[in-house]
Amino acid sequence: MNTNARIDALQLMLTDLRTRNEPIRHKAAFRGCQLEFHALVTKLIEQLESELLEEKQRQRKHGNQTSGY
Repeated sequence: MNTNARIDALQLMLTDLRTRNEPIRHKAAFRGCQLEFHALVTKLIEQLESELLEEKQRQRKHGNQTSGY
């Protein structure tokens, strides 16, 4: 996958996860899984942030290697 495309996709997914989707949150509360839902969203955000950081570091490393040519 193109590094820039992967970074863009990760950033968009993080934006989506951070957006308060009230209908979904209401369903979670109605079903009694609000705490579990919130914990899962938090875990996914942390995981994607980590992947985004790794991808940006790979991009910088790759950019540094090719800039000397």
